[in-house]
Amino acid sequence: MSTTGDAMWAERVAAWTIGLGVGLIALMIAWLVGSRLAASVWEAPVGPTVAFIGAIVVGLVVAVWSAVRLDRRVRT
Repeated sequence: MSTTGDAMWAERVAAWTIGLGVGLIALMIAWLVGSRLAASVWEAPVGPTVAFIGAIVVGLVVAVWSAVRLDRRVRT
């Protein structure tokens, strides 16, 4: 497999796209679990807000972590 020029760029873009997808899946799971837990602790306006902000943070961290990990594998 050629890892020069456009082929390398395409594989790196694919790695970051897969990382984004994994991050979105993590966001959805964190939102479902977090909203259940936050609803038992806080009332309506605060609970869902805390759960969604937490899910966004988890999704971003997982997306960047998995994309960087895949990108490093593609480079080697």
